[in-house]
Amino acid sequence: MYKVSNLYDNTNMKMIAEKGAFQVFEHEKDLSVSPSSAITAYFSSEMNVRRRQVLINLNGNSATVQAGAMQWMLGDVQMETGVKGVGNFLGKMVSSAVTKETAVKPIYTGKGVMMLEPTYKHIILVDVSEWGGIVLDDGLFLACDSNLQQKVVARSNISSAVLGKEGLFNLSLRGDGIAVLESSVPQQELIEFELNDGCIKIDGNMAIAWSDTLSFTVEKSGKSLLGSAVSGEGFVNVYRGTGKILMAPTA
Repeated sequence: MYKVSNLYDNTNMKMIAEKGAFQVFEHEKDLSVSPSSAITAYFSSEMNVRRRQVLINLNGNSATVQAGAMQWMLGDVQMETGVKGVGNFLGKMVSSAVTKETAVKPIYTGKGVMMLEPTYKHIILVDVSEWGGIVLDDGLFLACDSNLQQKVVARSNISSAVLGKEGLFNLSLRGDGIAVLESSVPQQELIEFELNDGCIKIDGNMAIAWSDTLSFTVEKSGKSLLGSAVSGEGFVNVYRGTGKILMAPTA
C-alpha cells in the first residue's frame, strides 16, 4: 500500500492531457529559482516554457520507456531490458545507430505508478490504432504501451533521405496502444493532414510523424529543374496514399 501527497493536489502541477495509462503534468511555474534566475523563470512561464512530466499508471500492464527517462517508481513495479540474448542486443545496437534512438528501451511492468524526468519539450499522446501504423521522426519517442510493435523502417530510396534532409531509417510503431511523443512544437501548432488516396507536398522536413501506409519521395517542385530553381522551392517532400501526417508549421 502507498499514498502520494502533493502530486494530484499540487496547485503548481496541472494535468493537461490523459490517454490510457499516461497522464501529462505541467509545472505552472518554476518555483525552485534564485534571485538571479527569477526574471528568466517568470518570462519563461509566461511564454509557455514550462517543465512537463509524464505519469504512468501501471495496473498489471507494461510500458516501454526511453532509456534514462525514469525519475521515480512506486509500488510493485519491475524493470526489464527487453534484451533476449547477444544477437538481439546487437540488433538493437544497429537499430539505435541508424535511428538515433537508444539501443535498449526498458520495460516497466507491475502494479504502481512511475514518473518520468521533467522536460521543457511538449508532450503529445497519440492513439496508434488511429494511424494504422505510425512512423516517427528521430528523437520523438518517449514512451509507449509495451504491446505496441516496434520496428525500424527504411526509406524506399536513398534520394528521399538525402534530398529530403531525413534519415534513411525511422522508428515505426504499430498496434493498439498509446505512444508518448516528445515534441519541440506544441500540439496547438501541429497540423494534421488526412489523405484518402491523396498527395501532399511539403517544403522541407516539417513532417514529424506519418502513417506507415504512405509512400515518401522527394520530387522537383516544378515540372523541370529550371522551373523548380526559378520558383525558389527546389525539391519538396511528397507523401502519397491513404493515411495521416503530423506537421510542424514552424522549424
